[in-house]
Amino acid sequence: MVGDVPVNIDLIRAAEARLAGHARRTPLLSSPFLDRIAGRRVLVKAECLQHTGSFKFRGAWSAITALPADVRGVLAYSSGNHAQGVAYAASLRGLAAVILMPRDAPAIKIANTRALGGEAVLYDRATEDRDALGAGLAQERGLELIPPYDHPQVIAGQGTAGLEIAEQARALGVSKAEMLVCCGGGGLSSGIALALEAEAPEMRVRTVEPEGFDDVAQSLASGTVVTNPLRSGLCDAIVTPAPGRLTWPILQRLCGPGLVVSDAQALRAMALAQERLKLVLEPGGAVALAAALFLPGQIEADTVIVTASGGNVDRDVVLRALAMGESDAEC
Repeated sequence: MVGDVPVNIDLIRAAEARLAGHARRTPLLSSPFLDRIAGRRVLVKAECLQHTGSFKFRGAWSAITALPADVRGVLAYSSGNHAQGVAYAASLRGLAAVILMPRDAPAIKIANTRALGGEAVLYDRATEDRDALGAGLAQERGLELIPPYDHPQVIAGQGTAGLEIAEQARALGVSKAEMLVCCGGGGLSSGIALALEAEAPEMRVRTVEPEGFDDVAQSLASGTVVTNPLRSGLCDAIVTPAPGRLTWPILQRLCGPGLVVSDAQALRAMALAQERLKLVLEPGGAVALAAALFLPGQIEADTVIVTASGGNVDRDVVLRALAMGESDAEC
């Protein structure tokens, strides 16, 4: 917990009430073509259709609407999706939003953050200390920090996607499934895991990460937190050095073994999402679908549900994915 706020199902349900009428209820999609590739039923939670193009609006709105009334503005750090979620949520509440973003973040994410009302402050992740920069800005301007995943209200907001998944799956007659979640620091994964523990206990969450950035999978395998060097990668949205202090105990208690996919598999999944679901995904938002499609031997359940967690992607990456996925389009 942070302060006296426990991260639990009650916090998620309270966040759900505050999000009502503000967040989109995103669909749970399917395609017989994807089922055939995966060898099982695949259901896709299309959070790329959420406000600002990713699930991050949920956590941002949850955190911002839980702030004291006298807060003047907020500070966040993000490679782009959390940045946009915070910028938009803050603008709706009439608050200033300052976002620390790495200079090598996708151009579309930097541009969108500014267009949504955020002040994007760029830094060099190789030579500058993000946390020190953030602490200085917060103190100088009197801003409230909203971190991307290690915050109880952020986790609660992301967990509202899990409440929707449980309800939508029940409507389809699905009570047992493996739930594959695109995972960086673990905010979405831990929030969904808590929601499903309460609402769909026969569903097991599996985190999915890109190769070389699989700190959560390694941590789950070893039983202790493993840290990877912080560097840039194709799946920029989920490149984090380690699971969070708040998210790790939840992941360790509720999640099955982590899954790991290659960049090539993420790009192929992007192409198939566009071809078969008409969804635009970014690489980090496609890794869960990639695992469902290309790691069938590591999945046991007859039904797999995946998060399509974000769709903020530069055009050149989309074209690269479509070129790589040409052979899969024949499936």
